Amino acid sequence: MGIHYDYKSTRSAKAMEKQAKREKKLAEKRAKKQLKSGSDKKKEDKTIPIDQVVTLEHLTNPQKK
Repeated sequence: MGIHYDYKSTRSAKAMEKQAKREKKLAEKRAKKQLKSGSDKKKEDKTIPIDQVVTLEHLTNPQKK
């Protein structure tokens, strides 16, 4: 009978530990995914705005701003 008593009395504590472990693992995955996707967003967008007229200077010298 001691096993059953011990199981019921610690069941909620074990469930909370499992939930905390799951949330920690999920947070680590999210941080890793965000870090990976964040490096892609650092690339500079090299498009010309719509309200600006495209000239020969834009086409021949794209580095000039």
